[in-house]
Amino acid sequence: MEMSPPRHTGNPLADPSPQRPTPQNGGPHKPFEQSLAECGLYPLHATGIEVLQINVGRRCNQACCHCHVDAGPERREIMGRDVMQACLNLLARADIPTLDITGGAPEMNPDFRWLVEQTHRLRRHVIDRSNLTILLEPGHDDLPRMLAEHQVEIIASLPCYLAENVDAQRGDGTFEKSIRAIRLLNALGYGRPESGLVLNLIHNPMGPNLPPLQASLEGDYRGRLEAEHSIAFNRLYTIANMPIGRFREELVRTDRYETYMELLTDRFNPHAAAGAMCRTMLSVDWQGRLYDCDFNQMLGLGLEDGLSANIRDCNVAKLATRRIATGRHCYGCTAGAGSSCQGVTAS
Repeated sequence: MEMSPPRHTGNPLADPSPQRPTPQNGGPHKPFEQSLAECGLYPLHATGIEVLQINVGRRCNQACCHCHVDAGPERREIMGRDVMQACLNLLARADIPTLDITGGAPEMNPDFRWLVEQTHRLRRHVIDRSNLTILLEPGHDDLPRMLAEHQVEIIASLPCYLAENVDAQRGDGTFEKSIRAIRLLNALGYGRPESGLVLNLIHNPMGPNLPPLQASLEGDYRGRLEAEHSIAFNRLYTIANMPIGRFREELVRTDRYETYMELLTDRFNPHAAAGAMCRTMLSVDWQGRLYDCDFNQMLGLGLEDGLSANIRDCNVAKLATRRIATGRHCYGCTAGAGSSCQGVTAS
């Protein structure tokens, strides 16, 4: 938790071959597909669609050094209402219970509120993946109450309970702003078990390490945040840093990429692979293109099996059993206890 954080120094390096590592880029480690085959999971297939996760744009009020999306204030990719409507149409005709909205800072999309309202009308569960600080930005002060009124689950980034670690990873003053935002949410009932308003936090490590045990770390977070800041939350999710985007760039720059990939490969867990989030998720980018997960989306690794690549004309039945496109980065989700948008995937 006290490690010196990586520093971001430029644009992310694209992986030239996310599925088949080259000697220059991929190193000597075992291909992910071979690890799947050895535990009887290759080829990996979806087992349904429980979550439609849509990335509504890469604009963000922060530019975190671990961000796999390379989001920031200067980004202009924004999902339009037409693509959102196509997502709503899919939710209306398919038995998909959850819409998971991510970004960037998804709240910076000008149609974010409309999307939440329309999804709520469809009686689907809505998740907002928030960086917390956006709730304090001018023009967004209505968001906490709007989210509460529509019973939106908030999954918020708070990589540590120590201010110096959070600020090192996410920018000066971020921790203090995050605490203020959580207090606003707590005042509305978020994080209080009796309210039904869910506030979950996300921890990711400071450097090229796997997260600590989720259950143990949750206790540490709860004790420190309650004692020192009088704030509450429901659950803590631990997520490994994915070896793509800005984090991969820093690993390459500091000559730690292969060491991190060796750690992930050596800690491959078949149980985590069996519970990988891509098996029950469908990901949509800001233009309506489909992917197995947000990480594949950022790598441009599209769907297998010749399936429709767009939300506007997709076959839900085929997507629910589709073959998952995999690559070396998938070790990030399947090492140790596993890593997903909902935390660990194996005990």
